[in-house]
Amino acid sequence: MADDAILFDVTDGLARITLNRPARLNAVDPEAIGLWQSIAHEVARREDIGAVLFDAEGRAFCAGGDVLAMSELASAGGDGLGAAGVITELADRIHDGHRTLRESAKPIVAAVQGPVAGGGLGFMLVADVIVASEQANFASRYADMALTPDCGVSTLLPEAVGTRRALELSLTSRRLSAAEALDWGLVTEVVPHEEVAGRARAIAQSWLDGATGAFGQAKRLVRSGLERPFQDALDDEARTIGAAFATPEAQARIAAFARR
Repeated sequence: MADDAILFDVTDGLARITLNRPARLNAVDPEAIGLWQSIAHEVARREDIGAVLFDAEGRAFCAGGDVLAMSELASAGGDGLGAAGVITELADRIHDGHRTLRESAKPIVAAVQGPVAGGGLGFMLVADVIVASEQANFASRYADMALTPDCGVSTLLPEAVGTRRALELSLTSRRLSAAEALDWGLVTEVVPHEEVAGRARAIAQSWLDGATGAFGQAKRLVRSGLERPFQDALDDEARTIGAAFATPEAQARIAAFARR
């Protein structure tokens, strides 16, 4: 629905997830959190989805959690839980969505058109390729409200930029420009503002036009390889390339290569 906190659509194999609370800088409230979790599981299980485009409405990409909305819910006690329990439960639901998307064999490209802050960094870093506008900027800002990282930031941020830089961003008020974010490895590429949407869609389309299954499995292998013993990763690689080699698509491409 057009008024949902997160929009979701699938067309010709491309899933599009759009954060849709522009008046709140796309900060996620309980409604958005529930949608994020359910959409993530739908993307992971649907065989007709080959790639994901992740974007946002309005001038900001994502300001993290909607602290005001969550504070109101926590003050009301939620479902009989204390304030800490309510916030923990909401965080757990976000994290389930993040984990599900990261572990899926569906490559994700994010179109980041504007500022990203707090937990928004975690949402952005779920993507495998990140196209940022020259107008985008990036900050942690958790400590401004005496809060601590969530949305996977404590893992995803150092994974992207290294521990030292992750600590700098987390323990200071520093805000990175798009150019600095590119230099740090926080984003994949930076383009003029008016080109962000088109460039991200072109990347997603290239996955769909190419060896879609191979792209998805490559994403899954790289993501999961960071979190398990090397031998487990090697065994998974061997099984996966064996299965890929036997597919009609691979056989056709190998035959075409041999002919050339």
